[in-house]
Amino acid sequence: MTTLRVASARPSHEPTICPTDQEAMVPKKAEPQRKANKKSAEYIIKTGLAGGLAGCAAKTVVGPLDRVKILFQTSNPNFTKYAGKWSGLPIAIKDIYLTDGPRGLFKGHSATLLRIFPYAGIKFLAYEQIRARLIKDHTEETSVRRFLSGSMAGCVSVFFTYPLEVIRVRLAFETRNESRSTLRSICRTIYNERPPPVHIAGGSEAAVLAPLTAATAAVHKVAPRYGLSNFFRGFTPTLLGMLPYAGASFLVHDTVSDVLRYPLLASHTTIPNSKGSTADPNKPAQLRYWAELGAGGFAGFASQTVSYPLEVVRRRMQVGGVVGDGHRLGMREVIKRISQERGYRGFFVGLTIGYVKIIPMSAVSFYVYERGKYYLGI
Repeated sequence: MTTLRVASARPSHEPTICPTDQEAMVPKKAEPQRKANKKSAEYIIKTGLAGGLAGCAAKTVVGPLDRVKILFQTSNPNFTKYAGKWSGLPIAIKDIYLTDGPRGLFKGHSATLLRIFPYAGIKFLAYEQIRARLIKDHTEETSVRRFLSGSMAGCVSVFFTYPLEVIRVRLAFETRNESRSTLRSICRTIYNERPPPVHIAGGSEAAVLAPLTAATAAVHKVAPRYGLSNFFRGFTPTLLGMLPYAGASFLVHDTVSDVLRYPLLASHTTIPNSKGSTADPNKPAQLRYWAELGAGGFAGFASQTVSYPLEVVRRRMQVGGVVGDGHRLGMREVIKRISQERGYRGFFVGLTIGYVKIIPMSAVSFYVYERGKYYLGI
């Protein structure tokens, strides 16, 4: 009698699947993507490091342009003849090079790096932290929130690093060969600068002004206009200028980056297989080098345009102790003097150099920062 085979019998050549293998073959539900913990110490340290390196790289690239721009903005007597001319920039650079050599083009650069590392590190770190609180998800991604995040980050960084900025400007302002100031000597000079004494005529005028003089002395005793306060010259216009500068910078960079990542352009502008390859799976793909540099450069152009007049006012206030009669100028007085000297054009002196400087500086800064985060795994 023929033996019937059971239909359900499994051929001997097929491997036997154990229960655990069967479970492995069952498709699992996709796990929800996690976000990088931006409050962790690792993220904070790496963000600050990437930002600091980005700032140093950007400032080094434009070091000579930065010094010439400061000389123009502060109306240095030896360089006013070059201001306002298209050929003024290369001639001024040549003049500095022939007088002081290559070191002259980077005078004050050590103070620049000393300031820019904490400044840029704090700025990018603060931006990431403030942005994480103002923009919790994509539904809250608006231009206003981006602008506010950048503005607040810029103000935080300025508050902690402003005295180093004053020292850098004063070192860059010096042009005479005999004035070889060191970091210690320039700090001592700034600290000891005092406003000129107020001379009051005798007689009845002295009696009338006596109460005012006593009141002024009392105010100076509480808030002296010398000593540590000298390191905060121009602080108010700096904060006012930082609001549009940092806000516009981050807003424009992030907006242009989003445009470059549109599906229609992404294949040409982004690096393949770079999306979500860091600690945050939601992180967008990295832009190619030319696209990242372009986004940063456009951000620099926009931010420089909206904030330049206040930058000129700030520079003039910072060097108030070494020009004119040594009188410490207030913001109103500086604005009035600039208007009287050159009219509205005076608020845009050196703007061309500003564009030539800020576009590559901003481009390099954002490029190094984004690549730094990528390689640091954040």
